[in-house]
Amino acid sequence: MDLSSEKLQRILSKYKFHDVVIDELQKIYRIHPGIVPSAGTYTFSDHTQKDLVRLLGNIPVQYGGRSYNFPIELWLMDSFPFTPPICLLRPTSNMFIREGKHVDGGGRIHLPELHNWDYPKSSVVSLLAEMIVKFEEHPPLSSKSNVDNKDPHDLLAFVSNIQINNGGSSHQEQMNKKVSVIGGGHLAMASVMSVLSKCKVDKLVFIDVNDSSTKGGSTDLEIFRLPQVEVSRDLSASAGSRVVVVTANAWSGEQSYASVVQTNVDLYRGIIPNLARYSPKAVLIIASQPVDIMTHVAWRQSCLPPTQVIGAGCNLDSQRLSHILDINLNTHKPAWVIGELSDNKASCYDRRSSPEAPLTKTDAHRYTAFGMMKTRGQRSWSVGLSIADIADSVLTDKMKTHSVSTLAQGWGGIGAEVFLSLPCLMGSNGSTRLAGVSLGQEEDAKLRQSVASLCSLMGQLRI
Repeated sequence: MDLSSEKLQRILSKYKFHDVVIDELQKIYRIHPGIVPSAGTYTFSDHTQKDLVRLLGNIPVQYGGRSYNFPIELWLMDSFPFTPPICLLRPTSNMFIREGKHVDGGGRIHLPELHNWDYPKSSVVSLLAEMIVKFEEHPPLSSKSNVDNKDPHDLLAFVSNIQINNGGSSHQEQMNKKVSVIGGGHLAMASVMSVLSKCKVDKLVFIDVNDSSTKGGSTDLEIFRLPQVEVSRDLSASAGSRVVVVTANAWSGEQSYASVVQTNVDLYRGIIPNLARYSPKAVLIIASQPVDIMTHVAWRQSCLPPTQVIGAGCNLDSQRLSHILDINLNTHKPAWVIGELSDNKASCYDRRSSPEAPLTKTDAHRYTAFGMMKTRGQRSWSVGLSIADIADSVLTDKMKTHSVSTLAQGWGGIGAEVFLSLPCLMGSNGSTRLAGVSLGQEEDAKLRQSVASLCSLMGQLRI
């Protein structure tokens, strides 16, 4: 395997987990020497482009006693291995795609391992193995000369989309139910009380950050000495936490919004790296504002996998929406609010359980779900309850779906490195992004606007 090309080396140097990518490429080559890495430029559905590593080659597929070579194209995102590759079939002019549950009409490959990507348990090698098995069950290609009979034997070669976890945890890790809350003020106190009410914890540490403008809630906790609660001002007290909730804010009096946000970024610089060092296996739940930006910042500063750093995001809105829809429609269908925690957020159903995937604004207003969210607002106690619900899913490995702010790159054709609320399964090892969400034009446009505005703001910050 030749990785010496200057362009390929330049692209590989931009990957956050460069050594892991090289190791993965070597494993692929040992098992599939015909699958060759090269440098390429991938165009996302929003027309943005990115230079990425492309894998091109054949996989052997047995069908009806005959062997076929299926050339495939895989693109490794620059956040690989913590996001799955993009997998494609590209038919030649004399071929057509037999659209089915594993391949869509555009040649995009959809497999269970892609939807439930779980590094390091998941790998490209195991993905290719699953691909071969599924294609042998349902061959996705046929020759145009046999369109009428569509005989699966007439298959020819072609030419040439968060749970990321450690696969399993030890018994000691599973028993660990220590939670730390970092910050002060109303939201931190609401989070502490909600976690104590909702979750079975071994210990809860409340750390009042000295530089936070929201500090001040720790004194009463010290006075009344709640069971299992430790109050500290030293970040080292959080060591060994299973969940770390960060509510700290340090707003300045600057006029520029970017300058105001920068004060929080500067505050995080003295908090997040230490939290990650003391609890490297913890799931960080970010509730500082603006939550999508601060979750992105926390991920960058922590150097943790993206599935271990999520934001409270639109989880509260989603829970309210589902509740109101159940009351008014008796739907009992998964429904979420996704996107940026702003006016650009959108609502949707799980397309696997509902044929009408987008939830229109008319529907939402008719059943007063969005009206409820606006009138009741994002009160501290409400957000605290939402945070506790997410924490409970992690502590109990519940694998419940929450709309949390997560790395959205590669989801729904998003090419930028940006954090948005998306449906994620939350368990003991963090988040797993869900596939299967369809958006209407209006909802999709809102997401694209959020991506552009968040990227613009991130570009102005000194992280």
